[in-house]
Amino acid sequence: MNERALSFGSVAAAYERYRPGYPPELVDAVLRYAETSVHTALEIGAGTGKATRAFTARGIAVTATEPDPAMLAELRRQVPEASAYQSTFEDLPAGTTYDLVFAAAALHWTNPTGRWERIAGLLAPGGTFASFGGPFRLADPAVDQAVRTVTRRYLETDEIPSPDGTPENSPMQWPGTELLRSPLFTDVHQSTIHRQVTMPSHEYVAHLSTISAYLQLPEPTRLQALTEVLQVLPLEVTMNTDLTLHLARRAN
Repeated sequence: MNERALSFGSVAAAYERYRPGYPPELVDAVLRYAETSVHTALEIGAGTGKATRAFTARGIAVTATEPDPAMLAELRRQVPEASAYQSTFEDLPAGTTYDLVFAAAALHWTNPTGRWERIAGLLAPGGTFASFGGPFRLADPAVDQAVRTVTRRYLETDEIPSPDGTPENSPMQWPGTELLRSPLFTDVHQSTIHRQVTMPSHEYVAHLSTISAYLQLPEPTRLQALTEVLQVLPLEVTMNTDLTLHLARRAN
């Protein structure tokens, strides 16, 4: 697990406050796909529990794992009904299997070596794997360009590139590309859940402060960059926050 993956603990409270949650339509899509009833689930890299609470709200017993102790503490405060444990994905013990294993904007932080073997080993026969997430992008092109003019002085990009190099315009995106190649999984599906979020500009900047690319900047530089972003924003901004959902089933 790289340094960026463990950078969120310093802003755990802000992450919880300013990152949007996951809509009921997402859980609906996962449960429709599952061939059997989902009673138990394991979440990889649960953060502050944004996705955890969406699944526990359906009566699913979620075991939420998170390597960062500050993020884990926030998760336990927000979703006390979940079983929450501190662990990296790579250190999860074998032996227990689940109806569903899912990752919410976290799978790219895991070690690619043996990733699919570990996930398959955590799934009950015929169990479902789900991965979902997507970039947050300003909906107004003029506002987006103004912000990019500022941020490119500090960052090449604040987005995470595809782990396997899949181009952004490819019909099948990662991790679907790897799931299609894996003999351990079958019935790979990709879908998009469209969302927009509107917020005051200062909350958008607070959201930016929870993104790993900004957290890697020295604090004075980060504060300067965020201050300059705020100066070019209107009072309110709208973000496109579409979710790309990948689903696959453990091959029996």
